[in-house]
Parts: sequence; C-alpha cells; structure tokens
Amino acid sequence: QVQLVESGGRLVQAGGSLRLSCAASGRTGSSYAMGWFRQAPGKEREFVAAINRSGANTYYADSVKGRFTISRDNAKNTVYLQMNSLKPEDTAVYYCAATTKLDWRYAIPSGDMDYWGKGTLVTVSS
Repeated sequence: QVQLVESGGRLVQAGGSLRLSCAASGRTGSSYAMGWFRQAPGKEREFVAAINRSGANTYYADSVKGRFTISRDNAKNTVYLQMNSLKPEDTAVYYCAATTKLDWRYAIPSGDMDYWGKGTLVTVSS
C-alpha cells in the first residue's frame, strides 16, 4: 500500500505561480510512475502531467504544456507540480496518483492508476 498526500494548494491570482507537492509513504521508493490530475467544479477529472520512475521522462496535457512542470525527488518520496502563468480555468482540486504499470505513458493519461491522494484545492482568481 502507498499513501499519497498532496499539499500546496491555495488561492492565487491569475498569472501567478504555485508549487504543489505530493508526499508518498508506505511501500514507496521509485517503484511507481506518478501523475497529477485535476477536477474542476462540475467537470470530470482530467489528466495534467506524468513522470516516469526515474524522473527522466515526462508527459503533459496540451492545456498545461509550457506552463506546468512535473518533477520528483525519489530520496524524499515526493513529486512536485510547478504551475506558472496560472489561469482561472486552472481552478480545480489537484490529485496525485501512482501506478506500477510499465506502460505509464499510456496508463497515466487514461487515469489507470493504483493509488490516489485526496487532493488539494487550487483557486485562481481573475
């Protein structure tokens, strides 16, 4: 079992920056590829970003490409999401998730994950 706890969400003005963290505990290490997802009010959850086990490879949704950066520190069992140039449409609850699947590049964007955190709220004001 892996427990994931997100933090860093808060109210921020449009154009601002925010860094989210996801701390993993339990059976951790670098055994999992990780992803960030978000769910805006009244909308379905959507994929945001993914990173492989080593951190060498990443993948982003088109809506955040060039503005968000996913990274990880395996020594700290933590994954980050740096969000720049935030827009009101980025307002959502942000979730991190972990997968053991080897085909992470396809599994993560489809939401096929093994463990999920409870989320952290990001609100971007205009």
